[in-house]
Amino acid sequence: MKINPIGERIVIHKLEKEETTASGIVLPTSAQEQPQYAEVVAISDKLSGQEEYKDAVQIGDRVIYSKYAGTDVKLDGEEYIVIKIEDVLAVVRD
Repeated sequence: MKINPIGERIVIHKLEKEETTASGIVLPTSAQEQPQYAEVVAISDKLSGQEEYKDAVQIGDRVIYSKYAGTDVKLDGEEYIVIKIEDVLAVVRD
C-alpha cells in the first residue's frame, strides 16, 4: 500500500532510538527519549511545484521535526507520521 500526502505535507518514518548510552549502559524503555529524527518517505505533489520547497526535502532525506508535530499513522505494520512541511526544522545531510 502506498501513502500520498495531500496539501503541504510530507510522510516521515521515525528512525530507531538509542537503547544504550555512549558508555554502554542499557536504558529501559521508560527512560528512552523519543527522537525527533526521521526519514522522508513521501512528499505531496503540491510541494514539488512550489519554488520555496522544491529542493528543501527529498524522499530519503533525514530530517529533524518539531516535537509535537503531525499525526501518527499505522500502515501495513509500520508507523508513520504525516506532518506539515513547516514542522521540518532541519535536513541532515552527510
